[in-house]
Amino acid sequence: MKLAITGKGGVGKTTLTSLLAWIYSTEGDKVIAIDANPDANLATALGISDDEARRITPIAELQELIQERTGAKLGSFGTFFKLNPKVDDIPEQFSIQKDGIKLLVMGTVKKGGSGCLCPEGALLKSLISHLILSRSEVVIMDMDAGVENLGRGTAKGVNAFIIVVEPGQRSFQTARAIRDLAKDLGVKKCYIVGSKTHDDDERQFIIDNLPDFDVLGFINYHPEIAKADRLGKSVFETAPAAIAEAKDIKRKLEQITPKEQSG
Repeated sequence: MKLAITGKGGVGKTTLTSLLAWIYSTEGDKVIAIDANPDANLATALGISDDEARRITPIAELQELIQERTGAKLGSFGTFFKLNPKVDDIPEQFSIQKDGIKLLVMGTVKKGGSGCLCPEGALLKSLISHLILSRSEVVIMDMDAGVENLGRGTAKGVNAFIIVVEPGQRSFQTARAIRDLAKDLGVKKCYIVGSKTHDDDERQFIIDNLPDFDVLGFINYHPEIAKADRLGKSVFETAPAAIAEAKDIKRKLEQITPKEQSG
């Protein structure tokens, strides 16, 4: 299973990513979790200590590696570089492991605009393409609301785009915009997971406002999730109700996805 988790900032993408990664791992799958969010905090959500998380250098900031793999000269502009650098050994060399989950922190390309053609961008795109298309592990990506790190072929290799939404119009607008971006890359289906809902009215509000999306389920509001953040602990250590909800989402996803893929 290759999953891209996306949505507006602050809706709970990282919470869902960490829960699904933990569930797949505890059920015996090898898992690679990718933090491709500019506001990178998946490490803490997976239960990695704050000190250890701060020591992680994002792939986009490994300048010597980027120079070695792309052939780009550090500090140069307008130079030639490889668009398809070697990346197959990076997951083993530069991931950090926790509870059977390999975490890769991508980082962001600080130069140029969206999808800029630069050595860092070339390495990140090649690495994500390798993880989605060539690896046998479950791969779960925690992304922002954009799809810049995904090429057309890579996006088609993702089993599901899961858009996390909270009960609010700005979140719904972002969901529709993400679906349009995904369609441009050839992705036919985007699913919804509702987040931070308090009651049936809020859950129905999401369903009613996104009638042309399939809703996989809900990670409801739980005080334990906020407590986990305050304590720097993983959600699966503190919020058993959220684990049960994520298991239901995983179960529904696995029921739906084979049908979609075969179609």
